[in-house]
Amino acid sequence: MVKIAFLGAGSTVFARNVLGDCMCTPCLQDAEIALYDIDGKRLEESEIILKAINKNINSSRVKIYTYLGEDKRKDALRNADFVVNAIQVGGYDPCTIIDFEIPKKYGLRQTIADTLGIGGIMRGLRTIPVMRDIARDMEEVCPNALLLNYTNPMSILTGYMLRYTKVRTVGLCHSVQICSRDLLKGLGMEDKLEGRSELIAGINHMAWLLEIKDKEGNDLYPEIRKRAIIKNSNEKHHDMVRYEYIKHLGYYCTESSEHNAEYNPFFIKSKYPELIERFNIPLDEYPRRCVNQIEGWEEEKNKILQDGKITHERSREYASYIMEAIITNKPIKIGGNVLNTGLIDNLPSEACVEVPCLVDGNGISPCYVGRLPVQLAAMNMTNINVHLLTIEAAHTKSREKIYQAAMLDPHTAAELSIDDIVKMCDEMIKAHGEYMKDYI
Repeated sequence: MVKIAFLGAGSTVFARNVLGDCMCTPCLQDAEIALYDIDGKRLEESEIILKAINKNINSSRVKIYTYLGEDKRKDALRNADFVVNAIQVGGYDPCTIIDFEIPKKYGLRQTIADTLGIGGIMRGLRTIPVMRDIARDMEEVCPNALLLNYTNPMSILTGYMLRYTKVRTVGLCHSVQICSRDLLKGLGMEDKLEGRSELIAGINHMAWLLEIKDKEGNDLYPEIRKRAIIKNSNEKHHDMVRYEYIKHLGYYCTESSEHNAEYNPFFIKSKYPELIERFNIPLDEYPRRCVNQIEGWEEEKNKILQDGKITHERSREYASYIMEAIITNKPIKIGGNVLNTGLIDNLPSEACVEVPCLVDGNGISPCYVGRLPVQLAAMNMTNINVHLLTIEAAHTKSREKIYQAAMLDPHTAAELSIDDIVKMCDEMIKAHGEYMKDYI
């Protein structure tokens, strides 16, 4: 029997998607599922919803068990074949609030703050110690398991796991699957969706759509570039930052404009406040989402459950397809986050990169990409610098490395002096308290 451990099972909507997908997958329909969380109420809610799905679409064949609290984590992981990681260390209150409100005092504004920027750095620093403990547990009780990491900051956490633990790990994000689809739909090119081919590579949330061709093999980029310029000139829309990437860098990237607005020094600038309106940038977007989700959760939960009538159709999330490919040895291609073991020639070997990967009975096999266009590699490097320094800060428990990571963050460095960066980091470390005990 296959065993799947899901860490952070209180993330009910995501757990429903991933584990509901498993219940739709023939080779996983008799699996054992271990749900683990530190929040008892959310864990119970996820159990109720997943058991209802299991009953309605899978004749209750999957065996579902719950494990509450850190002292039960090892039991949840024991003999697992696959481990899905979806934890959020510190939650919205207090940690997300701190990640936004203290930088705001220094004039530093953010949109999502979970991948890069000072918010991404702090999230990485408080999550890596937990990931380190998870790795130790896995090395002891399920040493052959594959960890499917969905937790952000993706490149920082996955990079740490691959470099400093023995755990087999791949980082997964749904932005690769929807990248070219959303681009073509946004530009009124839906007729090119069917049969298209593409190549995507770079880093998580900034992997580049390097090639896109229609079913006859015609290059779609000339038309994409033309239409993107026209659309940004003529209307306000939600994807203006990435269309501006197309205009100035020549290529589109995987993650949303609200994310990418804070990954560079170009758009959120106190000296140019008009850029926020011009490029339709949603400052403080993530806290808004968190508040809305918290306030609307009971209604959303009841809507999901539908009086026990809940059903599920297999989603685009990679997890179930990876498990299926490994178990059945039927190969699939995914976009995975892995170490750059000679995959992208002009990015460093310690970097965590997002590249096409073959998945089959042998596991995850990353594919060689070659060189990125110089400007795209340069953009990636501005983010990789922060990834590598944050990983080193966590590994060495060095506050100096935290300062250096923040100093090299593109948006932070464009707005603040070194003295203010250091002062802000110190204030945030103190405010995060126990979550940052490694760095005090």
